[in-house]
Amino acid sequence: QVQLIESGGGLVQAGGSLRLSCAASGRTFGGYAMSWFRQAPGKEREFVATIAWSNGRTNYADSVKGRFTISRDNAKNTVYLQMNSLKPEDTAVYYCAAAPGGATIYRREYPYWGQGTQVTVSS
Repeated sequence: QVQLIESGGGLVQAGGSLRLSCAASGRTFGGYAMSWFRQAPGKEREFVATIAWSNGRTNYADSVKGRFTISRDNAKNTVYLQMNSLKPEDTAVYYCAAAPGGATIYRREYPYWGQGTQVTVSS
């Protein structure tokens, strides 16, 4: 079965950086979109960034463009989210997700999800 395990969350001051990792296993992910979503307390889960496993094409939410970078290491089956210039509004649980059929921003199209990792940004 597909398993996605996030790591790298923590507490950081505004303006700081964190790198999240998503270790993927259970299958090869060619043709998959690998993405990050986040969910703050009392809010809906929202799209953050996506990367096509096969060709590396990326897309980002407007709120994180220029600050976050998604990448992947095919040999390690790992997806990363480098988060720079963090803001308090970035505070959320961050989830890794995988979807067959190519990159998409729509939550409903992702059958595979990790357990999430907490990111807290203090002012």
